[in-house]
Amino acid sequence: MVAACGMVMRQGGTRRNVRILLVGEHGVGKTSLILSLVSEEYAEEVPSKAEEITIPADVTPEQVPTHIVDYSAAEQTNDQLSEEIQKAHVICVVYSVEDEDTLDRVASYWLPLIRQCSTTNRCPVVLVGNKIDLVDYSTIEAVYPIMKEFSEIESCIECSAKTLQNISEMFYYAQKAVLHPTTPLYDYDTQELTEECKTALRRIFKICDLDNDGLLNDMELNTFQQWCFNTPLQPQVLLDVKAVLSKNIADGISEGCVTMNGFMYLQCLFIQRGRNETTWAVLRKFGYDNDLQMSKEYVNPPLKVPAGCTTELSHKGHEFLAVLFMQHDRDHDGALSPLEMDMLFSRCPSPPWGDEYRYMVTTNEKGWITFQGFMAQWAFITLTNVRKTVEYMAYLGYNMYNNECQTNAINVTREKKLDLAKKQSSRNVYSCHVIGPKSSGKTTLCRTFIDPMLEKLKPEIVPPNAHVTVNTVHVYGQEKTIVLRDINILNVQDALSPGQIQCDAAALVYDASNPKSFEYIARIFIKYFADSKIPVLIVANKSDLTEVKQEYLLQPASFCNKYKLMPPQPYSVTRTVRREIFVKLATMAAFPRFQAAWVLFYKHRHMKQFGLIQGESVVWWKAGLGLAVATVAGFVVMRVLNTDKR
Repeated sequence: MVAACGMVMRQGGTRRNVRILLVGEHGVGKTSLILSLVSEEYAEEVPSKAEEITIPADVTPEQVPTHIVDYSAAEQTNDQLSEEIQKAHVICVVYSVEDEDTLDRVASYWLPLIRQCSTTNRCPVVLVGNKIDLVDYSTIEAVYPIMKEFSEIESCIECSAKTLQNISEMFYYAQKAVLHPTTPLYDYDTQELTEECKTALRRIFKICDLDNDGLLNDMELNTFQQWCFNTPLQPQVLLDVKAVLSKNIADGISEGCVTMNGFMYLQCLFIQRGRNETTWAVLRKFGYDNDLQMSKEYVNPPLKVPAGCTTELSHKGHEFLAVLFMQHDRDHDGALSPLEMDMLFSRCPSPPWGDEYRYMVTTNEKGWITFQGFMAQWAFITLTNVRKTVEYMAYLGYNMYNNECQTNAINVTREKKLDLAKKQSSRNVYSCHVIGPKSSGKTTLCRTFIDPMLEKLKPEIVPPNAHVTVNTVHVYGQEKTIVLRDINILNVQDALSPGQIQCDAAALVYDASNPKSFEYIARIFIKYFADSKIPVLIVANKSDLTEVKQEYLLQPASFCNKYKLMPPQPYSVTRTVRREIFVKLATMAAFPRFQAAWVLFYKHRHMKQFGLIQGESVVWWKAGLGLAVATVAGFVVMRVLNTDKR
């Protein structure tokens, strides 16, 4: 944790190279400094300008290729100077310690010019006082006011091109100003960390606080050390850290653990002692760039999703989110209160969802998201906006928990055409569209998926845009997540968009008590689904009311028979058992174009009514196994019969 106590630092930064530009008044020794560094001896004959020099990575302290560029007023124009300033990663402004006018020009001309030329991102600056071999005093005191006025000045060093004193150190400081800049981390005026730095370190602390108790215990500190610096935390180093905190800050240690304030103090101490690289190693390990923003490469790593494939949480992704939920469910009531939810997402720039979750997934009687609802919400986001899931996995700290890229939290499924060919899907999340005429009850059907008794979802409080409900069901003993999308169409003449048609299974809902209701879904089926490979389930809603004859060419049962669909499924909100309809949809989605699996489920319902089947998941598993055995047995018998005939 503490670099001064012998910790191994992670080398390097976010840049692949460093470009150093030397500027200053004529005669201050810019070219001599470059030549002395390269040749390791002072050159009596010096050209007006040195050619650009590249120092290989393996001979630089930071292991980064370094380009050193000289400037000469005699050979270059002001436009060329401006261009070089804009290309530079760091600028060394050189003055002569024996010539006070050259130092005055640093503040009056060179620093304002550098600011003017680098308007988008302020270029870090190192002040270099050359020719200290000619004087017996230091100019550092005179430099302090300049450093206070120009915050882009990272450091100041005095050196001598003639005696080679501090030459290599000068270029090291220049490299360091690029790779480990102080300005984003520390405010010299207030002697404190910047607000951006504090925000980043708070997030890091919360991620490392694995048990969510607001403290970093010895195990958590060692995990942090191992993650950031690839080395365990030695017991003596840990004792030294706690001793430093106990001595210098009142609330740095609590119950033998490091507090948030103690963690902040340590990072501030590193910077004050010139060990910026330690704090930067931590920040970069957690995804921050030089502007203390989460880098795009860290937040959005490449993830290829071929056409026809979908995305869902992998086992590791599911496990990570489950652990987060348990950590933040402080009262262990199986739901996250608004405060607990805020604490969980305090690691993120903003929550991944708003209050719409109350109408999309299961909540408790207080409207708080349950564990089942929490996981369903993430399943929905991963299916519909996988980039968002990948981004928030980075914010939440998946990379540290599993020591791998957050794309491993995502499972890219195989192409749907392969599922159709095999008549079975290995996926766990399915999209089902619910389509029907106005007043057919399709919206209520969708709401009962997450609130079977319709106790919380009153029509007057449900937003008009709450058209998705997500929950889990079991298909032959396996848990599947179903995303029900309520497709709102006013007239049968209105064309459906591809996004409204494409799904894993469709439920076409009509009002069994309305004679004009079935015609709507019949026309929808013929127009959009008859020739598609999307499984379709016809739902006869409001079956508690008197069923009437439909004003259509075919009655619902005959229509289903003609198009080889399952018979219309009766449904009513007054019935005690309602999940059966959703399990049927899930079964059809999981076994696309496999009619035998659907019929088996349909028969299972009637067998259960006569007491021939008891239990749910175990029986379904046995039924599925029985279907497979029967199919194989039938195939063997046919082979035997054919052999006998020969």
